[in-house]
Amino acid sequence: MQFIDLGAQQQRIRRSLDARMAAVLAHGQYILGPEVAELETALAARAGVKHCIGVANGTDALQLALMALGIGRGDEVITPAFSYVAAAEVIALLGATPVLVDVDPVSFNVDPAAVRAAITDRTRAIIAVDLFGQCADYDALAEIAAGRNIAVIEDAAQSFGATFRGRTACSLGMIATTSFFPSKPLGCYGDGGACFTDDDDLAALLRSIRAHGQAERYHHVRVGVNARLDTLQAAILLAKLEVFDAEVELRESAALRYHTLIAEAGLAEAGIVAPTVEQGSTSVWAQYTIRVPNRAVVVAEMKAAGVPTTIHYPRALHQQDAFDGTAVLAVPVPHSEKAAAEVLSLPMHPYLTEADQAKVVAALAAAVRG
Repeated sequence: MQFIDLGAQQQRIRRSLDARMAAVLAHGQYILGPEVAELETALAARAGVKHCIGVANGTDALQLALMALGIGRGDEVITPAFSYVAAAEVIALLGATPVLVDVDPVSFNVDPAAVRAAITDRTRAIIAVDLFGQCADYDALAEIAAGRNIAVIEDAAQSFGATFRGRTACSLGMIATTSFFPSKPLGCYGDGGACFTDDDDLAALLRSIRAHGQAERYHHVRVGVNARLDTLQAAILLAKLEVFDAEVELRESAALRYHTLIAEAGLAEAGIVAPTVEQGSTSVWAQYTIRVPNRAVVVAEMKAAGVPTTIHYPRALHQQDAFDGTAVLAVPVPHSEKAAAEVLSLPMHPYLTEADQAKVVAALAAAVRG
């Protein structure tokens, strides 16, 4: 059993994939070729925003967002303590201070009350990370930021394809970012990412910064970086986009099967907590992440039963050595620390079979019950 089965997807899109890649090899425009512009147009339309800017990876997308907003030394940026390292990393790289706050214990997304408590006169932005496929509470974050000259950045690396109260992921912040890492719901065969915005000026800045600060070829008007999306990856994403809606539905079906199997097995009584989605919103189920007691034992026993699992993430960010003396904890983060000790992601992808899911839950039940 595979944790994520990219091979099954590849077989489904083989004809389109081969044609798309052959077209790139024929025209030879390997950097910012026509497929990049085509992809940007398609993704902007899907998100319902004016601009999409394809970039080299999701981390670069976050860094470009902060650079476009002029954030640097002396500034503070609030982000959750329980998430992947990238959001805090780019804040520190630009000389600003990552201010780590707690998460909601149910959704694992940033807690708006914790954000409000962390704001100071140096706060310039909030990076909300949409964890495991579900969007954070952007209505609450927008209300907190309003009138304070604080930008809300949506890190939608795990939520592209999800909705929040009828609105689409990648349309919920001043700038939104996403990742096309291969394991993402929409992933390429290498690194890739994108920024999204409705602001014309920010879009122009993002396009300039991603190409060494150019205004035009060999005319550099600002310090930028090399963060361009290569054309082959855009071609792959265009082929995958053709089946993306169908795959989102398959992910939802797989999540519902997990819900049913876990409930039927009575695993709540054994301490298993299944994920939930806020009413009126949807998840793209980038991961199916549960809480488990005695996680190390469960992981070992499931591995012995031939069932792969992954821990997203085993340490909260303030527990990472990289942020010693760099990041700030505004207040204690007990929910983040508890999540890091308990979360466990089960196999999740559009082509997960009912038989495999039954095997996963049976192995889980045997592991937690000893």
